[in-house]
Amino acid sequence: MMMRFFVVSFWMLLFLPSLRVAAQAHGRAPHTVAVDNMLSEIADDIDLDTVAMQPDEMTTATEQIAGEPVLPAVVSDSVYIARLGRLHSVIDLPFNSIVRRYIQLYTEDKRDKAETILGLSEYYFPIFEQILDQYGIPLELRYLAVIESALNPRIVSRAGATGLWQFMYSTGRMYGLNVTSTVDDRCDPIKATNAAARHLRDLYNTFNDWTLAIAAYNCGVGSVNKAIRRSGRNDFWGIYNHLPRETRGYVPAFIGAAYMMNYTKEHGLRTPKYNFKKYFSYDTVHVTQWMHFDQISAVTGISVATLRDLNPQYRRNIVPGNERTCTLKLPVEYVNTYIDGESKIAQYHAEEYNPKTMAAPAKFTAYVPSGKARIVYRVKKGDVLGSIAAHYGVRVQDLRLWNALRSNYIREGQKLDVYVSPTKAARYTASASPSKVAAAQELSSGQHNDFLYYQVKRGDTLWSISQQYKYLGITPSDLMSLNNMSSNTKIVPGQTIKIKKIG
Repeated sequence: MMMRFFVVSFWMLLFLPSLRVAAQAHGRAPHTVAVDNMLSEIADDIDLDTVAMQPDEMTTATEQIAGEPVLPAVVSDSVYIARLGRLHSVIDLPFNSIVRRYIQLYTEDKRDKAETILGLSEYYFPIFEQILDQYGIPLELRYLAVIESALNPRIVSRAGATGLWQFMYSTGRMYGLNVTSTVDDRCDPIKATNAAARHLRDLYNTFNDWTLAIAAYNCGVGSVNKAIRRSGRNDFWGIYNHLPRETRGYVPAFIGAAYMMNYTKEHGLRTPKYNFKKYFSYDTVHVTQWMHFDQISAVTGISVATLRDLNPQYRRNIVPGNERTCTLKLPVEYVNTYIDGESKIAQYHAEEYNPKTMAAPAKFTAYVPSGKARIVYRVKKGDVLGSIAAHYGVRVQDLRLWNALRSNYIREGQKLDVYVSPTKAARYTASASPSKVAAAQELSSGQHNDFLYYQVKRGDTLWSISQQYKYLGITPSDLMSLNNMSSNTKIVPGQTIKIKKIG
């Protein structure tokens, strides 16, 4: 139901790319590090599939100070127990060897990554705490977002769980989170936290135990109930051996995160002082027309990066206010500028950002871009504008603009004009289906002519590859079986994967 296991989220931090800083920080002096557009960079630069990412493909964050400090002496179990006992928590925080390993993971093994979380928490935790308090549930539950997403609002798991609280599509919709092609409320810190608070409250009302509720947040109510029936127990550690393997580490990871967030000084962990001022001081306006972030930026002067940081729920930098009234967060000092220029925003280069405005009095007029090569594509059965646009590396709105389409509806046999750079034009065969062209281009020759093959690219996973060949009925399980892989097998760029036997 929710994202699988803390290790996926936390190991994502291992490969955080470099953050831009206004001044290079060398040493651990308690100075302020101003990070421009930090939230956008973390979300944009992280490969969303953490499993397929290779360590040598990413650099570590610049907050990792040159020269690791001397780690404190190994803490005794009695000290861990005493420190956990001093935490003001209504959720049980017991100590054992499993919990100790997660504490050490945060405070010793991956301390630089833990420090990045500490820095981000200064922005997100006040949001979490206010909402959790409104629902009357323990504020300690804010640590769940640490192990779910490492406080990255745009992270997407391999299974499709999204956002700070890692909601799956169905669960998000159940709790009122809107998910469309342009909007994903699972990435909205406020809406997603409200949904997570309601979900956690419902789980607690089901089990009357917070640790069981936390476990169910990871693996679902059904899995926890099954473990209770099989074990005859009604507590997390009593049902531990009957839970899914990833869930066994989930509650210990939660305890480890709670410990780390409260005993930073004792372990020499320093909190990077990011410049969050512009993110704290914002106001909300209502939008009732289609707007692109580029248009808003051009008229108001607000950077696109700041708009993305404050509004991560808009997936394509588009606010679809024409479909339903949308909310938009703006830096408070720009609100009056926005209001004064609101009527101009949707009209700014409307022909480029909103093809729906390109209607002539009697009919739509197709737009022909300059300096591009024209390809004529005949629509095949099963084609949609999205697949055609993806194949040619263009936007759906471009296809609509070039072909004077009033909507995304296309019919079999229809001819579409596609414009690409002259250097790319030769690569495409206009008469073939985009999906089948892609498949044909991946077909190897010689000794491999009895199979359809695919060469792995950076960021690929077995799941994403299977989606490219959905028209063949290929599933991740098929790929694992055909290539003698297991669920733990990693694929690397350049690797050749068998897709399907031909003939």
